[in-house]
This record gives sequence, C-alpha cells and structure tokens, in this order.
Amino acid sequence: MKFFVILFLVLIVASLGSAMFHLMRDKGGTDRTVKALTLRVGLSIALFLMLMAGHYFQWMPSLR
Repeated sequence: MKFFVILFLVLIVASLGSAMFHLMRDKGGTDRTVKALTLRVGLSIALFLMLMAGHYFQWMPSLR
C-alpha cells in the first residue's frame, strides 16, 4: 500500500510540474495546462478513495 501512495504522490507532483511547464511555454495558447491540472485532480481523488478503501478494508494499520 505504501508503494501505491508514494507512486500516486510522485505522479501528482509530476502532473503539477507538467502544468507549470505548459503554462510558461504556451502562454495560454493551448489547453495542455488544463488537461494536466485535470489529471492532477483526478489522481488526487483516486488517491483519496484508495486511502479510504485501504482503511475500510484494513489493508493498512490504524493510527491508534
């Protein structure tokens, strides 16, 4: 489970970096920035749902 969380966090940061790169390079001329930010939001929601499922199905230890 730790591997997937770290993988998702790396992908989220990479998508954010890609959005910044496209924003600076394209100067708002294309929609690649929007697509990269949409991907980031999707990955963030998927990570949140995966963490919720992991807690519900007890795939990861509790913090208590």
